[in-house]
Amino acid sequence: MFERQIGIDLGTVNVLVYVSGRGIVLREPSVVAISMKDNKIVAVGQEARDMLGRSPESIEVARPMRDGVIADYVVTEAMLRYYIRKIVGRGPMFRPQVMISVPRGVTSVESRAVHDAAMQAGAKAAYLIPEPLAAAYGAGLPIGTPTGNLVVDMGGGTTEVAVVSMNDIVVWSSVRVGGIRTDEAIMAYVRKKYNLIIGEQTAEEIKIAIGSALPLPQEMELEVRGRDQVAGLPKTIMLTSSEITEAMAEPLASIIGVLKQTLEKTPPELAADIIDRGMVLSGGGALLRNIDRLITRETGVPAFVAEQPIACVAIGAGRALENYPIMRRSLTDV
Repeated sequence: MFERQIGIDLGTVNVLVYVSGRGIVLREPSVVAISMKDNKIVAVGQEARDMLGRSPESIEVARPMRDGVIADYVVTEAMLRYYIRKIVGRGPMFRPQVMISVPRGVTSVESRAVHDAAMQAGAKAAYLIPEPLAAAYGAGLPIGTPTGNLVVDMGGGTTEVAVVSMNDIVVWSSVRVGGIRTDEAIMAYVRKKYNLIIGEQTAEEIKIAIGSALPLPQEMELEVRGRDQVAGLPKTIMLTSSEITEAMAEPLASIIGVLKQTLEKTPPELAADIIDRGMVLSGGGALLRNIDRLITRETGVPAFVAEQPIACVAIGAGRALENYPIMRRSLTDV
Protein backbone atom coordinates (compact mmCIF):
# COMPACT_ATOMS: atom_id res chain seq x y z
CA MET A 1 0.00 0.00 0.00
CA PHE A 2 2.82 2.42 0.86
CA GLU A 3 5.09 1.08 -1.87
CA ARG A 4 5.81 3.36 -4.79
CA GLN A 5 5.33 1.86 -8.24
CA ILE A 6 7.68 3.48 -10.73
CA GLY A 7 7.88 3.10 -14.50
CA ILE A 8 11.19 4.17 -16.06
CA ASP A 9 11.97 4.83 -19.72
CA LEU A 10 15.73 4.40 -19.69
CA GLY A 11 16.47 5.99 -23.05
CA THR A 12 19.64 6.80 -24.94
CA VAL A 13 18.81 10.54 -24.88
CA ASN A 14 16.28 11.02 -22.05
CA VAL A 15 15.19 9.30 -18.85
CA LEU A 16 11.49 9.63 -18.03
CA VAL A 17 9.94 8.48 -14.77
CA TYR A 18 6.26 7.68 -14.19
CA VAL A 19 4.95 7.30 -10.64
CA SER A 20 1.68 5.46 -10.10
CA GLY A 21 -1.07 7.92 -9.22
CA ARG A 22 1.03 10.96 -10.14
CA GLY A 23 1.91 10.49 -13.81
CA ILE A 24 5.22 11.68 -15.33
CA VAL A 25 7.24 13.27 -12.52
CA LEU A 26 10.67 13.56 -14.10
CA ARG A 27 12.18 14.02 -17.55
CA GLU A 28 15.91 14.58 -17.75
CA PRO A 29 18.65 13.88 -20.31
CA SER A 30 20.49 10.57 -19.78
CA VAL A 31 23.85 12.34 -19.55
CA VAL A 32 26.38 12.15 -16.73
CA ALA A 33 29.44 14.37 -16.08
CA ILE A 34 32.37 12.64 -14.36
CA SER A 35 35.50 14.18 -12.83
CA MET A 36 38.58 12.52 -14.37
CA LYS A 37 40.72 13.21 -11.26
CA ASP A 38 38.79 11.24 -8.65
CA ASN A 39 36.24 9.42 -10.90
CA LYS A 40 33.33 11.04 -9.05
CA ILE A 41 30.05 12.14 -10.61
CA VAL A 42 29.90 15.92 -10.95
CA ALA A 43 26.45 16.33 -12.52
CA VAL A 44 23.53 14.27 -13.81
CA GLY A 45 20.73 15.08 -16.26
CA GLN A 46 20.12 18.58 -17.63
CA GLU A 47 23.05 20.05 -15.69
CA ALA A 48 25.39 17.49 -17.30
CA ARG A 49 23.84 17.96 -20.77
CA ASP A 50 24.56 21.70 -20.60
CA MET A 51 28.25 20.75 -20.35
CA LEU A 52 28.24 18.70 -23.61
CA GLY A 53 30.97 20.05 -25.87
CA ARG A 54 31.73 22.80 -23.32
CA SER A 55 33.54 21.00 -20.51
CA PRO A 56 37.30 21.13 -19.71
CA GLU A 57 39.52 18.05 -20.04
CA SER A 58 39.19 17.35 -16.31
CA ILE A 59 35.47 16.54 -16.76
CA GLU A 60 34.15 13.82 -19.07
CA VAL A 61 30.53 14.16 -20.19
CA ALA A 62 29.11 10.82 -21.30
CA ARG A 63 25.88 9.06 -22.25
CA PRO A 64 25.92 5.77 -20.29
CA MET A 65 23.22 4.34 -22.58
CA ARG A 66 23.97 3.54 -26.21
CA ASP A 67 21.33 2.31 -28.68
CA GLY A 68 18.97 1.74 -25.76
CA VAL A 69 21.31 -0.60 -23.84
CA ILE A 70 23.85 -0.01 -21.09
CA ALA A 71 27.25 1.03 -22.41
CA ASP A 72 28.69 1.91 -18.99
CA TYR A 73 27.24 -0.12 -16.12
CA VAL A 74 28.74 1.84 -13.19
CA VAL A 75 27.60 5.21 -14.53
CA THR A 76 24.10 3.89 -15.40
CA GLU A 77 23.70 2.53 -11.87
CA ALA A 78 24.75 5.91 -10.40
CA MET A 79 22.33 7.70 -12.73
CA LEU A 80 19.45 5.37 -11.78
CA ARG A 81 20.24 5.79 -8.07
CA TYR A 82 20.18 9.57 -8.51
CA TYR A 83 16.75 9.52 -10.19
CA ILE A 84 15.19 6.97 -7.81
CA ARG A 85 16.43 8.96 -4.78
CA LYS A 86 15.08 12.15 -6.34
CA ILE A 87 11.60 10.60 -6.29
CA VAL A 88 11.51 8.51 -3.10
CA GLY A 89 14.07 10.41 -1.01
CA ARG A 90 17.18 9.03 0.71
CA GLY A 91 16.79 5.80 2.69
CA PRO A 92 13.01 5.45 2.17
CA MET A 93 11.08 3.22 4.57
CA PHE A 94 9.49 1.34 1.65
CA ARG A 95 11.69 0.64 -1.37
CA PRO A 96 9.91 1.11 -4.72
CA GLN A 97 8.91 -1.49 -7.30
CA VAL A 98 10.35 -0.55 -10.67
CA MET A 99 9.42 -1.41 -14.26
CA ILE A 100 12.11 -0.43 -16.78
CA SER A 101 11.78 -0.41 -20.56
CA VAL A 102 14.44 -2.18 -22.65
CA PRO A 103 14.71 -2.66 -26.44
CA ARG A 104 12.96 -5.83 -27.66
CA GLY A 105 16.14 -7.40 -29.00
CA VAL A 106 18.33 -7.13 -25.89
CA THR A 107 20.52 -10.07 -24.92
CA SER A 108 20.13 -11.81 -21.54
CA VAL A 109 23.43 -10.19 -20.44
CA GLU A 110 22.15 -6.70 -21.33
CA SER A 111 18.78 -7.24 -19.61
CA ARG A 112 20.54 -8.63 -16.51
CA ALA A 113 22.72 -5.48 -16.41
CA VAL A 114 19.61 -3.21 -16.41
CA HIS A 115 17.91 -5.35 -13.73
CA ASP A 116 20.99 -5.40 -11.50
CA ALA A 117 21.57 -1.66 -11.92
CA ALA A 118 17.98 -0.97 -10.76
CA MET A 119 18.32 -3.30 -7.75
CA GLN A 120 21.66 -1.74 -6.77
CA ALA A 121 20.07 1.70 -7.14
CA GLY A 122 17.54 0.91 -4.41
CA ALA A 123 14.57 -0.91 -5.99
CA LYS A 124 12.74 -3.61 -4.02
CA ALA A 125 11.82 -5.46 -7.22
CA ALA A 126 12.72 -4.69 -10.84
CA TYR A 127 10.94 -5.91 -13.96
CA LEU A 128 11.75 -5.28 -17.61
CA ILE A 129 9.24 -4.55 -20.37
CA PRO A 130 10.00 -4.43 -24.13
CA GLU A 131 9.95 -0.81 -25.32
CA PRO A 132 7.45 -1.20 -28.21
CA LEU A 133 4.96 -2.96 -25.89
CA ALA A 134 5.31 -0.18 -23.29
CA ALA A 135 4.91 2.45 -26.05
CA ALA A 136 1.70 0.81 -27.34
CA TYR A 137 0.31 0.57 -23.79
CA GLY A 138 1.25 4.17 -22.97
CA ALA A 139 -0.26 5.45 -26.25
CA GLY A 140 -3.61 4.03 -25.13
CA LEU A 141 -3.88 1.31 -27.79
CA PRO A 142 -6.22 -1.62 -26.99
CA ILE A 143 -3.34 -4.08 -26.65
CA GLY A 144 -5.39 -6.62 -24.64
CA THR A 145 -7.70 -7.35 -27.59
CA PRO A 146 -7.06 -9.84 -30.43
CA THR A 147 -6.59 -6.99 -32.94
CA GLY A 148 -3.40 -5.77 -34.59
CA ASN A 149 -1.88 -2.57 -33.17
CA LEU A 150 1.15 -1.21 -35.00
CA VAL A 151 3.46 1.04 -33.01
CA VAL A 152 6.61 2.82 -34.25
CA ASP A 153 8.79 3.92 -31.32
CA MET A 154 11.35 6.43 -32.59
CA GLY A 155 13.85 6.93 -29.79
CA GLY A 156 17.23 8.63 -29.58
CA GLY A 157 19.34 5.56 -30.34
CA THR A 158 16.97 3.07 -31.97
CA THR A 159 13.67 2.90 -33.84
CA GLU A 160 11.56 -0.13 -33.00
CA VAL A 161 8.50 -1.23 -34.95
CA ALA A 162 6.12 -3.82 -33.50
CA VAL A 163 2.68 -5.32 -34.03
CA VAL A 164 1.03 -5.84 -30.63
CA SER A 165 -1.95 -8.11 -29.92
CA MET A 166 -3.22 -9.87 -26.76
CA ASN A 167 -0.77 -8.00 -24.47
CA ASP A 168 2.29 -9.23 -26.37
CA ILE A 169 4.43 -8.55 -29.44
CA VAL A 170 3.56 -10.62 -32.54
CA VAL A 171 6.24 -9.35 -34.97
CA TRP A 172 8.89 -6.68 -34.56
CA SER A 173 11.94 -5.16 -36.21
CA SER A 174 14.41 -2.54 -35.10
CA VAL A 175 17.12 -0.38 -36.59
CA ARG A 176 19.84 1.51 -34.74
CA VAL A 177 18.75 4.82 -36.21
CA GLY A 178 17.10 7.51 -34.09
CA GLY A 179 17.36 11.13 -33.04
CA ILE A 180 21.13 10.99 -32.53
CA ARG A 181 21.69 9.63 -36.07
CA THR A 182 19.57 12.42 -37.63
CA ASP A 183 21.57 15.00 -35.64
CA GLU A 184 24.81 13.45 -36.94
CA ALA A 185 23.44 13.57 -40.51
CA ILE A 186 22.77 17.32 -40.10
CA MET A 187 26.31 17.86 -38.71
CA ALA A 188 27.85 15.95 -41.64
CA TYR A 189 25.74 17.85 -44.22
CA VAL A 190 26.69 21.30 -42.82
CA ARG A 191 30.38 20.30 -42.66
CA LYS A 192 30.38 19.01 -46.26
CA LYS A 193 28.38 21.85 -47.84
CA TYR A 194 29.58 24.88 -45.84
CA ASN A 195 32.89 23.69 -44.29
CA LEU A 196 31.29 24.54 -40.94
CA ILE A 197 31.76 22.41 -37.84
CA ILE A 198 28.77 22.43 -35.48
CA GLY A 199 28.15 20.54 -32.24
CA GLU A 200 25.57 17.92 -31.30
CA GLN A 201 23.36 20.38 -29.43
CA THR A 202 23.38 22.87 -32.30
CA ALA A 203 22.35 20.11 -34.75
CA GLU A 204 19.44 19.17 -32.48
CA GLU A 205 18.37 22.81 -32.19
CA ILE A 206 18.40 23.12 -36.00
CA LYS A 207 16.28 19.96 -36.34
CA ILE A 208 13.70 21.25 -33.82
CA ALA A 209 13.61 24.78 -35.27
CA ILE A 210 13.39 24.12 -39.03
CA GLY A 211 13.61 20.33 -39.57
CA SER A 212 10.88 18.59 -41.59
CA ALA A 213 10.52 15.07 -43.05
CA LEU A 214 8.92 16.57 -46.20
CA PRO A 215 9.59 19.91 -47.96
CA LEU A 216 7.57 22.70 -46.33
CA PRO A 217 5.21 24.88 -48.43
CA GLN A 218 6.70 27.94 -46.73
CA GLU A 219 10.51 27.76 -46.55
CA MET A 220 11.98 28.39 -43.08
CA GLU A 221 15.45 29.83 -42.38
CA LEU A 222 17.78 29.76 -39.39
CA GLU A 223 21.06 31.51 -38.61
CA VAL A 224 23.66 28.96 -37.51
CA ARG A 225 27.01 29.60 -35.86
CA GLY A 226 29.97 27.26 -35.77
CA ARG A 227 33.68 26.97 -36.56
CA ASP A 228 35.04 27.28 -40.09
CA GLN A 229 36.81 24.03 -40.96
CA VAL A 230 39.38 25.76 -43.19
CA ALA A 231 40.14 29.03 -41.37
CA GLY A 232 39.42 27.67 -37.88
CA LEU A 233 37.54 30.87 -37.00
CA PRO A 234 33.94 31.37 -35.86
CA LYS A 235 31.51 31.70 -38.78
CA THR A 236 27.77 32.29 -39.31
CA ILE A 237 25.63 30.83 -42.13
CA MET A 238 21.92 30.71 -43.06
CA LEU A 239 20.30 27.27 -43.33
CA THR A 240 16.93 26.53 -44.93
CA SER A 241 14.37 23.87 -44.00
CA SER A 242 14.72 22.18 -47.43
CA GLU A 243 18.46 21.66 -46.78
CA ILE A 244 17.67 19.97 -43.44
CA THR A 245 15.04 17.77 -45.16
CA GLU A 246 17.76 16.72 -47.62
CA ALA A 247 20.28 16.11 -44.79
CA MET A 248 17.88 13.81 -42.90
CA ALA A 249 16.72 11.81 -45.95
CA GLU A 250 19.06 8.84 -45.41
CA PRO A 251 18.29 8.09 -41.72
CA LEU A 252 14.55 8.56 -42.40
CA ALA A 253 14.79 6.10 -45.33
CA SER A 254 16.26 3.50 -42.90
CA ILE A 255 13.24 3.97 -40.60
CA ILE A 256 10.80 3.56 -43.53
CA GLY A 257 12.74 0.43 -44.57
CA VAL A 258 12.40 -1.26 -41.17
CA LEU A 259 8.71 -0.34 -41.07
CA LYS A 260 8.09 -1.99 -44.44
CA GLN A 261 10.05 -5.04 -43.27
CA THR A 262 7.71 -5.40 -40.25
CA LEU A 263 4.59 -5.01 -42.39
CA GLU A 264 5.85 -7.78 -44.71
CA LYS A 265 6.17 -10.16 -41.72
CA THR A 266 2.73 -9.31 -40.26
CA PRO A 267 0.08 -12.10 -40.41
CA PRO A 268 -2.69 -11.20 -42.94
CA GLU A 269 -5.49 -10.96 -40.33
CA LEU A 270 -3.49 -8.44 -38.27
CA ALA A 271 -2.37 -6.58 -41.42
CA ALA A 272 -6.07 -6.03 -42.26
CA ASP A 273 -6.60 -4.46 -38.80
CA ILE A 274 -3.57 -2.20 -39.27
CA ILE A 275 -4.77 -0.91 -42.67
CA ASP A 276 -8.15 -0.25 -41.08
CA ARG A 277 -6.85 1.49 -37.94
CA GLY A 278 -3.46 2.85 -38.94
CA MET A 279 -0.28 3.01 -36.87
CA VAL A 280 0.81 5.10 -33.90
CA LEU A 281 4.13 6.98 -33.76
CA SER A 282 5.80 7.46 -30.38
CA GLY A 283 9.18 8.65 -29.10
CA GLY A 284 10.96 11.96 -29.64
CA GLY A 285 11.33 11.27 -33.38
CA ALA A 286 7.53 11.43 -33.75
CA LEU A 287 7.74 15.20 -33.05
CA LEU A 288 9.59 15.85 -36.33
CA ARG A 289 7.40 17.94 -38.65
CA ASN A 290 5.52 15.87 -41.29
CA ILE A 291 7.00 12.51 -40.22
CA ASP A 292 3.45 11.08 -40.09
CA ARG A 293 2.74 12.33 -43.64
CA LEU A 294 6.01 10.87 -44.97
CA ILE A 295 5.29 7.45 -43.41
CA THR A 296 1.67 7.45 -44.69
CA ARG A 297 2.91 8.31 -48.20
CA GLU A 298 5.65 5.65 -48.24
CA THR A 299 3.66 2.76 -46.71
CA GLY A 300 0.04 3.50 -47.65
CA VAL A 301 -0.95 2.99 -43.99
CA PRO A 302 -2.33 6.00 -42.06
CA ALA A 303 0.14 7.16 -39.38
CA PHE A 304 -0.84 9.16 -36.29
CA VAL A 305 1.37 10.79 -33.67
CA ALA A 306 0.55 9.67 -30.10
CA GLU A 307 -0.87 12.24 -27.68
CA GLN A 308 2.32 12.44 -25.57
CA PRO A 309 4.89 10.77 -27.86
CA ILE A 310 7.93 11.27 -25.62
CA ALA A 311 6.14 10.03 -22.49
CA CYS A 312 4.47 6.93 -24.02
CA VAL A 313 7.11 4.38 -22.96
CA ALA A 314 7.36 5.61 -19.34
CA ILE A 315 3.55 5.74 -18.99
CA GLY A 316 3.25 2.24 -20.50
CA ALA A 317 5.92 0.85 -18.15
CA GLY A 318 4.10 2.34 -15.13
CA ARG A 319 0.71 1.00 -16.25
CA ALA A 320 2.19 -2.45 -16.90
CA LEU A 321 3.46 -2.50 -13.29
CA GLU A 322 0.00 -1.50 -12.04
CA ASN A 323 -1.45 -4.43 -14.03
CA TYR A 324 1.44 -6.80 -13.35
CA PRO A 325 -0.66 -10.05 -13.06
CA ILE A 326 -2.01 -9.52 -16.61
CA MET A 327 1.28 -8.34 -18.16
CA ARG A 328 3.59 -10.81 -16.42
CA ARG A 329 3.94 -13.30 -19.31
CA SER A 330 4.87 -10.51 -21.75
CA LEU A 331 7.80 -9.15 -19.73
CA THR A 332 11.46 -9.66 -20.62
CA ASP A 333 13.05 -12.53 -18.71
CA VAL A 334 16.04 -11.78 -16.51
